[in-house]
Amino acid sequence: MTNPWPHISVMLNECVEALAPRDGDVLVDCTLGMGGHTEALLAAAECTVLGVDRDDDALRIARDRLARFGDRFVPVKGSFGQLGTLLDGLGIDRVDGILADLGVSSLQLDTAGRGFSFRRAGPVDMRMDQRAAFSAADVVNEWDEDALTVCIREYGEERHARRVAKAIIRGRPWTDTLALASTIADAIPGAKKSKIHPATRTFQAIRMAVNDELGQLESLLRTAEARLAPGGRLAIISFHSLEDRMVKQFLAKASGRGTPRDAWGHPIEAPTFTSRNRAIKPADDDPNPRARSARLRTAVRL
Repeated sequence: MTNPWPHISVMLNECVEALAPRDGDVLVDCTLGMGGHTEALLAAAECTVLGVDRDDDALRIARDRLARFGDRFVPVKGSFGQLGTLLDGLGIDRVDGILADLGVSSLQLDTAGRGFSFRRAGPVDMRMDQRAAFSAADVVNEWDEDALTVCIREYGEERHARRVAKAIIRGRPWTDTLALASTIADAIPGAKKSKIHPATRTFQAIRMAVNDELGQLESLLRTAEARLAPGGRLAIISFHSLEDRMVKQFLAKASGRGTPRDAWGHPIEAPTFTSRNRAIKPADDDPNPRARSARLRTAVRL
């Protein structure tokens, strides 16, 4: 029988192990997607999982996939940066675990009409919430050269950001992702020798700007600190250095590493988390090719 949900969830076993669901727990999957992580958590214990996503298509698919769990699965429309407000709306003060997979879902990447892919022709969109007013078209068609350069350099870590920004402005207006990707590739010296598609970093930068991904992550980390119950578990999967660095630095400070200490060597500010110092990487035999760059960081609320 064909699997109606062919997406392979990233580091599935590692995430379940990190969150260690128990009967009666209330957990949050902040990036529900097609529901793979949530399904595994619900199957591991008689827990409740709040599945948060701003993508209506993802919520629809997950509802169908997880219907057999009844009211133990609670779909929630919204972004994980709004988690505190979403919990308030549900009348929930504390939760026992929070999971976030910060990658773009296969549903979004593989649907040309969503405009995330530089390998498929589609509209210049990239909105995770299709009801949002701001899209990638606004970035590439309206931002000036300096704003584009900063975005591409900081979010995409593209060293030819200025050249790419100039090329984007020259080619306006943009309506097609393949045409945009081709122009970006032409603007980057030695692009044909690169192991990754030369538009990868720029598309990443535009997507992150459209969806305020770093701002959302910063808000989520603060909320996790405030709303995880004592002993609550946090697990975050990141796919590039900007996000991983933000999570790593947050957990280092929250667990007392590298913070000012008193004369006896104790942190001046009491730590709020205990966490391992190194990220968990996918196993060598992980079946998901998109998991290769994933890094999982975990922590427990004190």
